[in-house]
Amino acid sequence: MQLRIPGPTPCPPQALEAMGRQMINHRGGEFGKIINSITGKLKQTFQIKGDVFILTASGTGGLEAAIVNTLSPGDKVLSTSNGAFGERFADIADKYGAEVIRLNFEWGKPVDLDVVEKALKSNGTIKAVLATHNETSTGMTNNIGEISAAVKKFDKLLLVDAISSLGCINLPTDDWNCDIVVTASQKGWMVPPGLAMVSVSEKAWQAYAQAKMPRYYWDFGKAKDFL
Repeated sequence: MQLRIPGPTPCPPQALEAMGRQMINHRGGEFGKIINSITGKLKQTFQIKGDVFILTASGTGGLEAAIVNTLSPGDKVLSTSNGAFGERFADIADKYGAEVIRLNFEWGKPVDLDVVEKALKSNGTIKAVLATHNETSTGMTNNIGEISAAVKKFDKLLLVDAISSLGCINLPTDDWNCDIVVTASQKGWMVPPGLAMVSVSEKAWQAYAQAKMPRYYWDFGKAKDFL
């Protein structure tokens, strides 16, 4: 039997075989070589020159990390949502005390760029914009390149949920000026759930230095030190 759902996707035999190996020291030299090799290859897929971190988390954990490392309670955040997971991204920001301005579009329809630009123009204190590349609940792929162009006219952070897209759909992170991009292992990567992969731009690091939301396990600074 094979599952025909958005994820977890079927694992190739070589991935299942690798899981049958004995444990190694996750702070030892052998593991260090593995994670550095994988991180380098991830940078190629993210199409980024900066930092990429592998977090032991579901995709939702990666989204939470994106929020807490770049924002402070009270920051205004513009949410562009056209499905269930876009709503989840906004809910995470709301739970941590951000002031979330929700732009809810019809499920299955693309984000309206004119509405996004109008919202950014009318509220200059917005700190970040949340966007979903591929909305898993409907299969709708938003044009992140165009969304980014609109967001960067106003010099805002762009935080992207690419959980069900990266590795399947082209997403040139650097070229599209995406500040945080989050993906997860159980979709296009075709390995079991439990890993989130997150890229961090230089602008995101600048936001990190000012961010006041509580963080410990999700702290990108700690992730970078340990890597």
